[in-house]
Amino acid sequence: MPHPSLQDLLDRVHVVALPMRVRFRGITVRELALIDGPAGWGEFGAFPEYEPPEAAHWLAAAIEGAYQPPPPGRRDRIPINATVPAVDAEQVPDVLARFPGARTAKVKVAEPGQALADDVARVEAVRALIPTVRVDANGGWGVDDAVQAAHALTATGALEYLEQPCATVAELAELRRRIDIPVAADESIRKAVGSQAPLAVAKAGAADIAVLKVAPLGGISALLQIAEQIGIPVVISSAIDSAVGIGAGLHAAAALPELPHACGLGTGSLFVEDIAETPPQTAGYLPVRSVTPDPARLHALAASPQRRQWWIERITACYAHLG
Repeated sequence: MPHPSLQDLLDRVHVVALPMRVRFRGITVRELALIDGPAGWGEFGAFPEYEPPEAAHWLAAAIEGAYQPPPPGRRDRIPINATVPAVDAEQVPDVLARFPGARTAKVKVAEPGQALADDVARVEAVRALIPTVRVDANGGWGVDDAVQAAHALTATGALEYLEQPCATVAELAELRRRIDIPVAADESIRKAVGSQAPLAVAKAGAADIAVLKVAPLGGISALLQIAEQIGIPVVISSAIDSAVGIGAGLHAAAALPELPHACGLGTGSLFVEDIAETPPQTAGYLPVRSVTPDPARLHALAASPQRRQWWIERITACYAHLG
């Protein structure tokens, strides 16, 4: 469908600031622009360091969510992994308590300023409480460091996979040849949108699993197309989304032909407050549903006028790059 006019888009925007329980990805407040559209709500939350050409994919996803209905689903509930930020090992039980029934946990590792020993301690603390553990390095290791970390992190138990252990496709491919742990690609796929590069991960034999996120890939339709083309198992994950973005991720996961792994869509528990009441996890699952923000929460969580204007200007800049 054609894009709505810029003015129609801006007339529908609500900008919110969601306080977080712990620092995650370097932030303690998550700002987002929500779009109240004719088909539902869309979410635009590209991180500040993303320049307009890349952030435009996030805007396209928000437009799709606001102006088009979600695709038909194949399942009505989605298995969810717990998400453990780069906290001290002593904080792990409190974090995991927010994910009742979860049987899988994703643990952040390779945090700047921390050592491998911190990662090992955090993973061990998680492993004591959750049977299946995966780690996410956000490209923070070189190949040799990743090999060392893989051995250290599996000294007392298995890992389901290493997510984006190294930054480049070539490094991921080399690492896969040197370790027995499955490798998952995230940034190598989502930062390559707009070219054939997302498929380069599969062609290079650089990953066993693809971690896909609705917003950075340009929407549910684009994600499903990439999932079909890439030809390896898929995990749907969040980009620190509000309840609206989580709803889109759940619809994407529901539409996949197969879903062999738990999805990273339980990050709503990282917020002190969200724009809608989120459904409780039941036995490690979330129900598939679209989300309508609570008007009272939209008002209470509204960003300052200055920050609203910043997001309006950002949407305007990104709109010029929509395909």
